[in-house]
Amino acid sequence: MKIYPYPSNKAEQRVQNTIKRGLGFTQKDQQAVESYLDDVKTRGDLALVEYTNKFDSPHVTLDSLKVTQKEFADAIKQVDTPFLKTLDRSINQLEYYHNKQKENSWIDTPRNGVMVGQLVKPVSAAGVYAPGAKGGKTPLVSSVLMGGIPAKVAGVPSINLMTPPMENGSINPYMLAAAQKIGIKNVFKAGSAWAIAALAFGTDIVPKVDVIVGPGNIYVTLAKKIVSGIVGIDMIAGPSEILIIADKDANPEFLAADLLSQAEHDVMASSILVTDSPRLAEATLSAVKKQLGSLDRKKIAQQSIDNFGAIMLVPDIDTGIQLSNRLAPEHLELIVKNPFDYLDQIQNAGALFLGEYTPEPMGDYIAGPNHVLPTAGTARFSSALSVDNFTKKTSLIHYSKKAFKKEADDVIRMAQTEGLGAHANSVKVRK
Repeated sequence: MKIYPYPSNKAEQRVQNTIKRGLGFTQKDQQAVESYLDDVKTRGDLALVEYTNKFDSPHVTLDSLKVTQKEFADAIKQVDTPFLKTLDRSINQLEYYHNKQKENSWIDTPRNGVMVGQLVKPVSAAGVYAPGAKGGKTPLVSSVLMGGIPAKVAGVPSINLMTPPMENGSINPYMLAAAQKIGIKNVFKAGSAWAIAALAFGTDIVPKVDVIVGPGNIYVTLAKKIVSGIVGIDMIAGPSEILIIADKDANPEFLAADLLSQAEHDVMASSILVTDSPRLAEATLSAVKKQLGSLDRKKIAQQSIDNFGAIMLVPDIDTGIQLSNRLAPEHLELIVKNPFDYLDQIQNAGALFLGEYTPEPMGDYIAGPNHVLPTAGTARFSSALSVDNFTKKTSLIHYSKKAFKKEADDVIRMAQTEGLGAHANSVKVRK
């Protein structure tokens, strides 16, 4: 990690390097994913079990592909009580936040004899994907919560969780406890592209869904991209990223820890500090080097920091915010005096963390907002996973005869101008 005066040619080169980093897939990856999708579409559960046996566990069969009630019951008994209490707090706070996002159907009468409105309905079935980190040994419980809770709040009647099994053919009990706590009854032991295929096309055992959400490796991401015309998806997620804007009073130890919290995700992750304080820049650089040595995922974090980490030394905080808006980071921490004073200037960010005691991991697990966020600059036009991803809106229109006649000629004129005679005639015959 280096310090770059901004603006400068070297700083601009580093910015462009960050902006241009992509998903990192090859044509070979694309072809492999397409073959998995086609195979599951054709052979269904047989292909699903075959790939699961080959890549995750030889113990999964057609009969054990779906988690049983006994497995759910056994899982709860294996999870320690303190974690269950943590799980309850996280679920309660996530549900509270996502309930605020719910939209109601509405009807209005803007003109005499005319009624317009909107029906808001949940999709019939949703698929949630949760990666099987380290073969299920480090259960990504938060992925279950972040995908399942907004679907539950939206009122989706069928929520289906896909996650790779451990080598012994079971699902980590912490994952099953989380699913059970939020009411997910359908859990299937499959991962990667073939799991996405099963959700998108349906099999004899796995229901076909309307929406698929959740993070995953490049195969999962490519599979979601390919099936996105068949089902809805949350987003095409790229590598994780954090940008921190900090002033001279920020704590460099805090900043270093927050930068590394994203760098440990992936060698493609981006961690950038933007500050107007040369002293803070140097102190943070020193703290990053010191903290890096104690990380379990040191090699990943080191490569991430080397490739896409940076400290941008700006003339003032306003310039820093302009740079941030340009990068549109997934996570933006604003660790400055009176951070709320800058809210109006923030245009592009997936999630905004205000103040030195609001590190990004609070949003990952327990604050309430969803941690599935737009990456790679897509916060310029997209938003976090929400209840909206699991609903669809139907427009309502009604005219009385009198109201129809009042506006009919305008419709005829518009239709004729566009050369659509049958449209015009649909109105003419009623006159």
